Amino acid sequence: MDALDLMLSRESALKLESPGPSAAELDRIFESAVRAPDHGRLRPWHFIVINEGQRAAFGGVIADALRRRDPTASDAEMQREHDKAFRAPVIVVVAAKVRKGHKIPVVEQIASASAAAQTIMLAAPALGYGAVWKTGAPAYDPTVKTALGLAEDDDIVGFLYIGTRAGGSSPIPRPEARDFVTNWAG
Repeated sequence: MDALDLMLSRESALKLESPGPSAAELDRIFESAVRAPDHGRLRPWHFIVINEGQRAAFGGVIADALRRRDPTASDAEMQREHDKAFRAPVIVVVAAKVRKGHKIPVVEQIASASAAAQTIMLAAPALGYGAVWKTGAPAYDPTVKTALGLAEDDDIVGFLYIGTRAGGSSPIPRPEARDFVTNWAG
C-alpha cells in the first residue's frame, strides 16, 4: 500500500479479533515506531506488550484500579472495566518515560511518544491489522503505571489495541482538512 494512501485511509477499527500480529510483525511495528521524531535524542518511548495470554491479568489490574478510584463501582462496571483488556488479542501500551528538568521540555518528550504511537497506528494496517487507540482513566492511574513497570512520572499516551478487523468501519464522517488550515498573511 502506498504510504499516503495508508495515511488517508487510516481509521480506528470498531472490532478486533484474533489473530494479532506475530512477534516478528511486532518487531517490525516497533522498528517503525522508533523512527518517530525525537528532539534531543532522548528516546522517551517505551512499549509494553500485553499478549492474549496476559489479558485477564491486565483486566484485573484495570478493574482493581477502578475499585480504588470508585469504591462504589457496581459489579457490572467492574466487569466492563475488566473486559476492556479483551478488545483485541494484542495491546501495546505506549508510554513516555519523561526526563523532567531536561532542556527538552516534557511536552516534546510526550509528543515524541505520541508520534511513535501514531506510527504504530499506521504500521499495523500496513501489515494487514486493525488498530484502535484508547486512553481513559487507567492511563492516568498511578497503580496501573506501577503494575506495568512504569514510574509515576511516566505518561501513558495510549493503549493501542491491535488485531484482525472484524465488522465494518466507523460511521463517523471524516473532517475536511481545509477546515483546519489557515495561511498566515504575515
